[in-house]
This record gives sequence, C-alpha cells and structure tokens, in this order.
Amino acid sequence: MAITAALVKELRERTGAGMMECKKALTETNGDIDAAIELMRKSGAAKADKRAGRTAAEGVIAIAASEDGKKVVMVEVNCETDFVAKGDDFLGFANGIAARALSDKPADVDALLAMPLDDGGASIDEVRKGLVAKIGENMTVRRFAVVESATGAVSTYLHGSRIGVAVDLTGGADELGKDLAMHIAASRPAYVTADQVPAEEIEKEREIFKAQAAESGKPDNIIEKMVEGRVRKFLAEVTLLGQPFVKDPDQTVEKLLKSAGASVGGFVRLEVGEGIEKKQDNFAEEVMAQVRG
Repeated sequence: MAITAALVKELRERTGAGMMECKKALTETNGDIDAAIELMRKSGAAKADKRAGRTAAEGVIAIAASEDGKKVVMVEVNCETDFVAKGDDFLGFANGIAARALSDKPADVDALLAMPLDDGGASIDEVRKGLVAKIGENMTVRRFAVVESATGAVSTYLHGSRIGVAVDLTGGADELGKDLAMHIAASRPAYVTADQVPAEEIEKEREIFKAQAAESGKPDNIIEKMVEGRVRKFLAEVTLLGQPFVKDPDQTVEKLLKSAGASVGGFVRLEVGEGIEKKQDNFAEEVMAQVRG
C-alpha cells in the first residue's frame, strides 16, 4: 500500500511523533494506521525505558483543589530541562495528574500511575511513556501530597511552578491564608509548633550548642543559659509560629494568627527537585573528550 502524505500527517497528529518515524511505522504495517500506532507505542515504551536512568530534576508542582476549598492535592512531576517543564504538553500532563489524584484518592504514587489520566483512557504511566518517546526526555511522577481541613479551608500558593504550598487554616480571611502560604514558601518552616519538633532533633542541636559554648571558657551556669537561648532560637527558626512574619518582621506568625483569631492545622511545602542530586556537566571536558576521540 502506498504511504501517502495525508496518512503520515494523520499519524503525526494522533501521536505527536516525527515525520520519518511515522512514515517508517506506516511502511512496516503496510499503511494500517492503528497497527502503526501500536507499533510506535511499543517502541516508545522501549525508548522510555532507555531514558529512565537519566536524572529528572526539573519540572513543576501542580495543584488541584476541591470546589469547597477543603481539600488540595499537590503533585511533583519531573523532567530533565526547564524548557520542557514550560511546554504545554508537560504542563497539561501534570495538571491532569493532580486532578486525578484529587478525584480518585490514590494510596501512593504506584497506584496513581496505574490510574487513567482521562476517564476511560490510557494510564498515567502509559501517557508518561508516550511523552518520553515524543519529547525525548525522561519524566517521572515523583510524589504527591494531600492537605484537608476539617474545620476551615486550605489556602494555596504557587511560586512560579517550582514551589507549591498548601495550608490548613481555621479562622481568618482568605488573604491571611494566602499570606501564610507565601510566608511558608519563602521561610521554609519544618513544623507548625515547637511541640512537633522531635526530641532527638532538639537534643542533637543542644549537643552541638554545648560543644560550641564550651569553647568560650565561661562558667557552666552561663554556658547552660547560652545553650538554652540557642535552642529557643533554633525552635523559632524551624517552626511556623516562631518565625517573624515575612510581611511584617516585627511580629511573629503566632502573634499574627492570634490577632486574627485563626489557627493553622498543618501545611505542606513542595519544591521541584529538592533532594535530587543533579548531574553537573563540565562542557569543556566533554568537548575535549570528543576531540580525543
């Protein structure tokens, strides 16, 4: 069967693959477009497997919220370059995953990957492999987080597309919730209150402070006061309520909440690529290696 330009065009539109790849698949399947799509999906999966070992430390945080504002899902979806992270295909994929996680409540990432991206369609992992084949970069669905409020609402903030925050706030205005989410994005608290900081973490810091203070040569009672002061400072730095509010550093977040008659039940902060070791390319060495053959 003759492989016409119209047939190649249709396959390109349906798969997003390159012209030569489409023509090759149609030739191998004697012009059967459905068979060509199946063949390309199989080869695409193979390409995706080959690229799976490449570091994907760029990407986006996608957010989906329930209509009543009481539940929010944030998803981190990764790729290899910032350029791909800004593309419509990748952004649509990430937003679709967040919407699915919100509606279907997966237990973990593996369960999420097995769910259809669209009702009745291919699974999220199948779509991911297709995008890997089409775009040429490794992609991963790294993690997701769910924040629900039993007594208030969940406020969100997205800094560009790289940092996402969701805060469970009871009381206070919508603007306060957004301000708190922005504060968390900027100040990176690890806990809401000092009571939530693990005892072993506090003790570890106390031992470090003791060793530092001992070098001062001051009496033990003075050293003890110095250590406790530093522990209090540490707790203020790592807790949301103890931090100075970014918009008004003269008051803590705790005082801000008290003045508004509000309280924070919890929060989640996700940042793209945090904890992923990125490969640092030395392009000069790379060029020299090619020159040396």
